[in-house]
Amino acid sequence: MAVEIPPLVNPSRLRSRGGLFGECLAEFLGTCVLVSFGCGVVAMAVAALPGSGRTAGPTTFFLGAGDWLLISWGWALAVTFGVYVAGGVSGAHLNPAVTLAFAVRRGFSWLKVVPYMASQLVGAFAGAALVYGVYHDAINTFDRAMTGPKTNGHTLASFSIFGTFPAAYYQGGIWGPLVDQIVGTAFLVMFIVAVVDRRNTAVQANLGPLVIGFAVAAIGMSYGANAGYAINPARDFGPRLFTWLAGWQDLALPGTLAGSFSDYFWIPVVGPLIGGVTGVLVYDLFIGDILHTRSQLAEPPEIGRTRPETD
Repeated sequence: MAVEIPPLVNPSRLRSRGGLFGECLAEFLGTCVLVSFGCGVVAMAVAALPGSGRTAGPTTFFLGAGDWLLISWGWALAVTFGVYVAGGVSGAHLNPAVTLAFAVRRGFSWLKVVPYMASQLVGAFAGAALVYGVYHDAINTFDRAMTGPKTNGHTLASFSIFGTFPAAYYQGGIWGPLVDQIVGTAFLVMFIVAVVDRRNTAVQANLGPLVIGFAVAAIGMSYGANAGYAINPARDFGPRLFTWLAGWQDLALPGTLAGSFSDYFWIPVVGPLIGGVTGVLVYDLFIGDILHTRSQLAEPPEIGRTRPETD
């Protein structure tokens, strides 16, 4: 803004926020925004719309692709605004997989990795708590109306508002969901580093967060149904920890539903961490190294041409 905005707190007391502490606060708030709107849109689709009489019945949801599109675009906008909120202070990683990948290949300080990850996890926990606080009536009404297996009165469907789980066609296996999380997060980080790489066709002005949101929408629409496209350890584990405390018990931790899957909680954590590093390495191998080499040439080749034009 053009006008100077005075600080809420005495400037002498704000100095500690100018460094890592301030960056951690930004990561906390940005991740809280991400989860508040991401889990919030799932709460709308699963519990609030059916419970408010806007669907065919109090437990009717996911009748077609339109419901999935609602969730995909909701998460896309959640990421977009989370990045806009925190970007100017911390760079808005909002994802331990991004933080780790940037430490491996983008010069991000290793000393900041654990504080960033902890801030993201706490922010995700807070976002999940906020969603539950707003929607607990709808969630409890939905769970009471649902038939089928319940854990402490809660259903797998209501847990899906907060955490992820594998599709039934994996039959409880771990390799399919694990590969899914590696691939999805690899694409996410690959797109992020491409968007912010000024050597490439980087997004101009301040449209980067919006394009990163588009990337999340693309991943959700193309790979989301396999395992809920967590692609972010904090986004999954923070809400998972909250739901465990709030009464979902084994559904949340260790992530077990008898006859369907067991001890699932580690897959949305380990898979994205592997995928994030994989994504930045793949980008640098195929694109980044070539851009570096071309920057060293006195006259880099024209884009799209394989050899110099000769008379």
